Amino acid sequence: MSVDKSPVYEVKAVPVEKVYANDYNPNVVAPPEMKLLELSIWEDGFTMPCVCYYNKDEDHYILVDGYHRYTVLKTSQRIYKRENGLLPIVVIDKDLSNRMSSTIRHNRARGMHNIELMCNIVAELDKAGMSDQWIMKNIGMDRDELLRLKQISGLADLFANREFSIPDEVAPTETERKTL
Repeated sequence: MSVDKSPVYEVKAVPVEKVYANDYNPNVVAPPEMKLLELSIWEDGFTMPCVCYYNKDEDHYILVDGYHRYTVLKTSQRIYKRENGLLPIVVIDKDLSNRMSSTIRHNRARGMHNIELMCNIVAELDKAGMSDQWIMKNIGMDRDELLRLKQISGLADLFANREFSIPDEVAPTETERKTL
């Protein structure tokens, strides 16, 4: 079922008290990522509206996508105050099974981060003089992840501009031949 006009052209600001979480969203966000989301919304504002279904009988909105943004608004006093308790939403009019499908599509469409690109970003931030603390806070990484990415990017530098491949068969070393 396609739409004639994208809902994003009709963003509304509604009191967060009129918005309710659905009871079927399988998406879970770990505490460090929730802290990063709160920081992102604080620093950048809401850049994407939540997706909701309007329940006319109850006169409230049911979340289809955006549960974690909604949670940040409800739990962060500074953001709640700045936003005057209003959550940016768009409305879709679908039955429950189609709303569930929409939720899954939204969750799965976000994808994963490319390690090589993340290494490049970390390397660029490091070259720009950003501290490890700054990188961890603003990119949402823990110390181990940052160390791994720095190690990977360091290995990449070792092989830059060199041809490298692992042969299908490797001749055993002298030591290995003695143990065979």
